Amino acid sequence: MSGIVPLDYEGSLTYTYNGPTEASPQISWDMDAAFWEAWNETYPGIPLSEGSGVESLTYGDMVDQIRTAAFGNAAPNVANLMLLWGVEFAARDMLVEIDLEEFGFKEEDFWPGALQSCRWEGRLYGIPRTNESMGLLWNRDLFERAGLDPDHPPATWEDVVEYSRIISEETGAHGYGLVARVNHGNTPYRFMPTLWAYGGSALDEAEDDPQYVESMLRTEGAKQALQTYHDMYVRDQSVPTGALTNDNSANTDLFFAGNLGMYIGHPSEYAAMVDRAEAAEGSEREMAMEVLDNTMYGLIPEGPVRRAVVLGGWNSHIFKDEFTDNDLDMDAAKAFISFASSPEWSIKPAWATTNPGNLNAFRSNWMQERLDEIRFLDVTSSMLAYSIPFPTIPEATEIMNITIPEMLHDVLTESTSVEEAAENAADEIEAIVEGRTGY
Repeated sequence: MSGIVPLDYEGSLTYTYNGPTEASPQISWDMDAAFWEAWNETYPGIPLSEGSGVESLTYGDMVDQIRTAAFGNAAPNVANLMLLWGVEFAARDMLVEIDLEEFGFKEEDFWPGALQSCRWEGRLYGIPRTNESMGLLWNRDLFERAGLDPDHPPATWEDVVEYSRIISEETGAHGYGLVARVNHGNTPYRFMPTLWAYGGSALDEAEDDPQYVESMLRTEGAKQALQTYHDMYVRDQSVPTGALTNDNSANTDLFFAGNLGMYIGHPSEYAAMVDRAEAAEGSEREMAMEVLDNTMYGLIPEGPVRRAVVLGGWNSHIFKDEFTDNDLDMDAAKAFISFASSPEWSIKPAWATTNPGNLNAFRSNWMQERLDEIRFLDVTSSMLAYSIPFPTIPEATEIMNITIPEMLHDVLTESTSVEEAAENAADEIEAIVEGRTGY
């Protein structure tokens, strides 16, 4: 890092990120504190701390607040944005173009899909900080009570539908944790793996050379994916009725209470449940520990075309001076991003929640420590090989958070047929892309 910006450099910086919340495991808070301590020791001339140059926003509020701030010329100098969001700001010419070498990196240091999420019209506007994928959790006890073999979880999405029905009928618990809330990222993160598995796509993002023009929701595979959701929610009624408005935290609560058979989640789901179990007392603690003992993780099921998971994660971006409320100090920004995306600090703040964006961190002693310490981390790390990024277009947030969930609502409320819902959503997505304005 000293080769990028001298360690005695004095400057200023403002930074916004999605820090740990009340739902985060304690290890996330500890690593976050360690990060800021290490930063201030490494670059004492560019001091940063919560409330003094640093702002932490919740996942649900972040993109709207950053968008409002940027339009008001009050954006932070550096923002760590979920990889679906950055391209919108790049397309509005609000971000500084990035040369990886100036930050001490090369393309081989990052997942190709992660770098793709930082590009707009062939130019790079961000650097990957973390990358994540998810796995399937299931409750061993509920499987056994339902007459299912807990050592053989559902291999396909057809199996998920069938297992969900059996668990619901045999135990009275919910079978699968379906999520369909509109305008919340939990929904596309959990539906798109099903859609891609059947060969569908919002556009053509799952293909080798996506053009982002025509929607693949009209394909038979896309309609089969929608049918799986319909079958679980409408036909079998084997999933929570609140799926239309709940986010995934509701599934975590149900699973922790022993009332949910399966759902998609991060490794942090387990870490958070450990914290909750250890904080419980008496009979509640005993029941919580029993659920933990019965928690299993595995690969997300596959479909007729592929196994898939969303390539999640966060990228660091620099806002141009005219859109910020603090004069942009490029050397301070370079120092911070180089530090934050280094192998050590790419991995430590992501200890229990996600995976490092810097691939060199996977070969570090820290990665082995995580694998030894965090149960099931190996599963979600393995799923990165099946990861697919969302469309790298400025309209991706609207498509994924609004159009896709509204399509699901049409199917689950039976306001339209599966066929009509898919066709209508395809028309809407193509119109959104074709009518691109303001970028």
